[in-house]
Amino acid sequence: MGTEAITHYSQSLDREMHMMIYGQGGVPFLAFPTQNSMCRNYEDFGMTGQLADYIDGSRLQLFVVDTVDIESWSNEGGDNAWRAERQEHYYHYIVDEVIPLMRAYNDALPVVTGLSLGANHAAIVFLRRPDLFRGIVALSGVYDSDYFFHGWMNPTLYENSPERFLPNLPADHPYVNLYNQKRMIFCVGQGAWEEDGVRTLRHLERIFQEKGIHAWCDFWGYDVNHDWPWWFKQMRYFIPYVVGEK
Repeated sequence: MGTEAITHYSQSLDREMHMMIYGQGGVPFLAFPTQNSMCRNYEDFGMTGQLADYIDGSRLQLFVVDTVDIESWSNEGGDNAWRAERQEHYYHYIVDEVIPLMRAYNDALPVVTGLSLGANHAAIVFLRRPDLFRGIVALSGVYDSDYFFHGWMNPTLYENSPERFLPNLPADHPYVNLYNQKRMIFCVGQGAWEEDGVRTLRHLERIFQEKGIHAWCDFWGYDVNHDWPWWFKQMRYFIPYVVGEK
């Protein structure tokens, strides 16, 4: 498997950031790791091995980024305004710096994906900028800023809270039509540690239905836990749909 490690300075975050690239062609996937994790997360926990046939066969090229979760979403007890601003900086890092960097390797429109808190990041960037992506596969997210900020809100956090900004999206907003041109997949299990994921995805599903947004919200069984072995299976299951093989 072709692998490349990149270190680059982020203007948005004012710090060095890292990215791992797996493969040399195919549909590019921008991948967000699990909460507080960094760019080797997919490799360390075996996801790259699970997708080796796609990667080695040049059907999929995986770009895994670092996070700053420990400074933003996970920084409970910190200054909330600073935490929200740090998340906004991270959003701009992805949109303004990572996406152009990916295009230097693969100029096809990417899929965005993420696991656990990484699914939240995937949802934020996709729902704010659907023009940049061909689809989304979000697994086991908790789409509720209150879960992390305990009821606190300001305009910056609002922009990073799809469960808040989507209900206010006008019915004739051009993004509704743009969403419906994409492959949108949100999945959660109903087993251990998935309770908040189920609750928040049910809420997001209702918003999608009210807005006429054709997202696939899939709730797997009561034996499906918030853990890597199930994410392996879910990713293998959904990839053919999001890349257009089914």
